[in-house]
Amino acid sequence: MSGLRRELGVWGAASIVVGTVIGSGIFLVPRKMIVETGDVGMVFAVWVFGGLLSLAGALTYAELAAMMPEAGGEYNYLREAYGPFWGFLYGWTQMWVAKSGSIATLATGFFYYLANFRPELEQRAFVIPLPLGEGGNPLEVSTGQLLAIGVILALGCLNWFGVKAGGRVQVGVTVVKVGLIGWIIYMGLSGTPSGAGAAAPAGRGVAGFFAALVAALWAYDGWNNVSMVSSEVKRPQRNLPLALVYGTAGVVLIYVLTNLAYFHVLTAGEVAGSDRVAATMMRSLVGEWGAGAVSVAAMISIFAALNGSILSGSRVPYALARDGYFFRRFAAVNEKHGTPGFSILALCGWAAVLVLSGRYDQLLTLVIFPSWILYGMATAAVIVLRKKRPEMERPYRTAGYPVVPALFVFVAGLLIFFTLRNSPRESGMGLVLIAAGIPFYRRWRGAIPPG
Repeated sequence: MSGLRRELGVWGAASIVVGTVIGSGIFLVPRKMIVETGDVGMVFAVWVFGGLLSLAGALTYAELAAMMPEAGGEYNYLREAYGPFWGFLYGWTQMWVAKSGSIATLATGFFYYLANFRPELEQRAFVIPLPLGEGGNPLEVSTGQLLAIGVILALGCLNWFGVKAGGRVQVGVTVVKVGLIGWIIYMGLSGTPSGAGAAAPAGRGVAGFFAALVAALWAYDGWNNVSMVSSEVKRPQRNLPLALVYGTAGVVLIYVLTNLAYFHVLTAGEVAGSDRVAATMMRSLVGEWGAGAVSVAAMISIFAALNGSILSGSRVPYALARDGYFFRRFAAVNEKHGTPGFSILALCGWAAVLVLSGRYDQLLTLVIFPSWILYGMATAAVIVLRKKRPEMERPYRTAGYPVVPALFVFVAGLLIFFTLRNSPRESGMGLVLIAAGIPFYRRWRGAIPPG
C-alpha cells in the first residue's frame, strides 16, 4: 500500500492537465517566438508542431499510465523499461531541476504580471554579495521574487492538507482561467487591428525555429503531470488516458485561438516589443482597464499551474524514497491528510531557492533541456516495454504505434541538440545537476538488499 488515496475523478485529473499546462507561457512566450522566427506564419507553425508533438507524447503516456497507475509517473516507466538507475535520474532531475524549476518559473511569471499593478515589485530589495548573479556578479533580489517565494510556500501548505483539497482548488481555478482566456480570445478576434507598427525582426532560420519551439514547449509543458498522481486517480485505467489525450488536445486549440487573437490585433513588431502581449493587445482595444483585466487572468492562470505542479511534482520524490532511492523522509505520508507532506514542503522550499537564481527566460531553458531528455526516454519506454514485458496488461494502447512514439523521440533529440547549442550555460547547469545525483544513487543502491 502506498498510503495515498484515490480521490481524484476524471475532472480533477483533466484539470491537472489543462490547469498545469496553461500557465504563464501563453502570456509571455509569443514575443520570444516572433523574435526567433521573424515570421507570423512560422510562429503558428511552431505552435501547431509543438502541440502535435505534445499530443504524440500524451497518446504514448496514456498507454504507460493506464498500465502502471502508480505515484511518480515517468519514474515508474523508466525504472521498468531501463532499470532503477534511469528511474532514479528522472526523479532526481524532477526534484532538483525540472519540476522545482518549473514551479520557480511560474512563480516568477506571477510576479511579472502583478508588477502591472505594483511596479515597486520590480525594485531591488537587497543584494547577496556572492558571485551568484549573471556573469559572476552579486545576486540582486527583487521584492517580487520574495512575493513569488511566498506564493509557492502558501500553495505547498494548501496541498499538505490533502489531494482532495488541492484537486478542488485545481478544478475551480482551471474553470475560471479557461473562461477568462476565452474572453481574451473573443475580444481579440472581434477587435479592430491597432494599425501599422514596427516590422517583424529578422529570424534565425532553423536555429530560430528550435529556439521558438523551446518556448512553445515550455507553454505546453505539464501535459504529463497527471501521470505523477496516478495512484490518487479513481478508475485510472479509464480516467488517465481520457485526461491526457483530451486535456492536451484542448490546450492546443486554446493556444492557437489565443495567438490568432494576438496577431489579429497587433502587428508582428508590436508582439516582438511586448513582454506581456495579451495585456498589450487589450490595452490597444479598450484601454488600461483591459490590460489590468488580462493581468488578473494571467495571475489566475499561473496560480492554477503552480498548484497543479506542486500537487503532481511532489509525488515523484515520494515514489523515489518509497523504493529506497532517495532521502527516507520524503516517503513519509501524513496519516491524517493522506499526502506526502515532507515531499511537498521540501519541493516547495527548493523551488523557492531557484526563484532567486535567474530571470524567467533563463529558468525556462533550465527546465526544458533536462526535461526533454527524460521525456524522450520515457516515450521510448512504450516501445521497449512492448518487447520486454509483452505480458503486462494494457487497458489502452497508443494510437499510431510505433510511428507516434518514434516521431516524438526523434524530435526530442533534435530539440535537445539545438537547445544545447543555443543555450550552453543553462543546458550545462541542468546537466551538472543531473550528474550530481550519480554518487547518491550509488550510496542508496548499496543500501538496498538484492532480490
